Amino acid sequence: MASDYKSIASKIKFEGRAFIDGKYVDAIDGEKFENINPATGETLCSVAKCNHKDVDLAVKVSRKAFNSGVWSRTSPELRKDVLLKFAELLRKIGEENSVLECVDTGKLIGDCINEVANDAPMHFQWYGELIDKVFGKVGPTEPSLTSLIVKEPIGVVAGVVPWNFPLMMAVWKMAPALAAGCSVIIKPAEDTPLTAIRVAQIAKEAGIPDGVLNIVPGFGDVGEALGRHNDVDAVSFTGSTEVGGLFMKYSGESNLKTIGLEMGGKSPFIVLEDAKITDDLIDNAINSAFWNGGQNCSANMRQIIHSKVKDEFLDKVSKKVKVLKAGDPLDPESNMGSMISKKHLATVDGYIQKGIDEGAKLLFGGVSSGDQKGFFAKPTLFDDLKENMTIAQEEIFGPVLGVLTINSDEEALKIASNSKYGLHASVFTQDIDRAFHMAKSLPCGTVSVNTFSEGDIKTPFGGYRQSGSLSRDQGTEALDQYLQTKTIWISHS
Repeated sequence: MASDYKSIASKIKFEGRAFIDGKYVDAIDGEKFENINPATGETLCSVAKCNHKDVDLAVKVSRKAFNSGVWSRTSPELRKDVLLKFAELLRKIGEENSVLECVDTGKLIGDCINEVANDAPMHFQWYGELIDKVFGKVGPTEPSLTSLIVKEPIGVVAGVVPWNFPLMMAVWKMAPALAAGCSVIIKPAEDTPLTAIRVAQIAKEAGIPDGVLNIVPGFGDVGEALGRHNDVDAVSFTGSTEVGGLFMKYSGESNLKTIGLEMGGKSPFIVLEDAKITDDLIDNAINSAFWNGGQNCSANMRQIIHSKVKDEFLDKVSKKVKVLKAGDPLDPESNMGSMISKKHLATVDGYIQKGIDEGAKLLFGGVSSGDQKGFFAKPTLFDDLKENMTIAQEEIFGPVLGVLTINSDEEALKIASNSKYGLHASVFTQDIDRAFHMAKSLPCGTVSVNTFSEGDIKTPFGGYRQSGSLSRDQGTEALDQYLQTKTIWISHS
């Protein structure tokens, strides 16, 4: 029997206060801002508008907890047990948390179930299981010396996360950092703070000590205060390339804290001449551009198609785009939810108009209507893109698919590589040699062959160029950015 998601939504009690030192608190200055359901335009609740004073408090209690050793110096087995309990509690209320995420973001309820009820608990379980399997090393020395190479938690970590996958991105920071023994401060996006705020209380119920996990909602000044704070040891940021650059600046102008960056993308979807234009390929093409309404840093909006198969590809893609239904995200029959805000919808519409103005051929969709309730963009399909058009270079972050035509593998690589970003790429071919050649030649952090996929928790995610830094989310690699390496050199002659 299908769940009545609207009934669940009607019973949710919204919590918009900050979570600092194990309890919900108002912002020190008492300021608040309104949180909006983007699918309806209606206000859900008021949220604490924190500032540098609240950041100072959160950092103070985080440092106190870290230095006390109440979490940082416990056994990995204890942290494992707590994180496994955390995962169990999240699963028990996964459906309600998913509905909360849905109304806060305008994301499809099915996607929210996958991310919030399934993936989020699994991340805490995975890193909980991993932490007691992180080993140090003993260096080769002469008999009178012993060198130990050990891993220690880096300290106070700030996670600054975006609005497109609000809880998942917070969990990508929280789970490995907590497993490592760090104290964590999460700054959720101002548009989507509610699930992170709620999950903090569940963490406490699981056994996370007071002060170890803090949630500080607010606007960009909160992120800047964390980036500049001299007692924050590391920042892990997911968001735009522009803001990522600011965090590098904040670090350089403060204590040179470690900065992990996962930023924007303009990812290509490449179909070579030998590819079979199957229903699976078309489904991947649609998913890569329209999943989450295109509000995804790895979205494959640039679809680079060989002229030999382009007509068949475009015919099949057109039929799929034509029947996409953007509607109520709580309705499982909807194919796409809303954009995150009225402002962002206007940005997406601006890119669509720019595509038309620069000569791309509009096949379906176009600029949204101005009289709708909620912030819904039209699924849009362009043909005849040129590689230097604005919509082929800049990140739209909306439901737009654009087709560029190529006549060789070399041309595909040239166009695909013509970007300041380097996050993701998809390649479709039946030739394994071609697949490996393309995968090794594309300057990006993840290449999926004959599918659109970012991988899973076991594989690192991040980008080249202006899409990211050397740090990675997910995989065992994610743990590295929250651990320091120490050498202990002992003489015992």
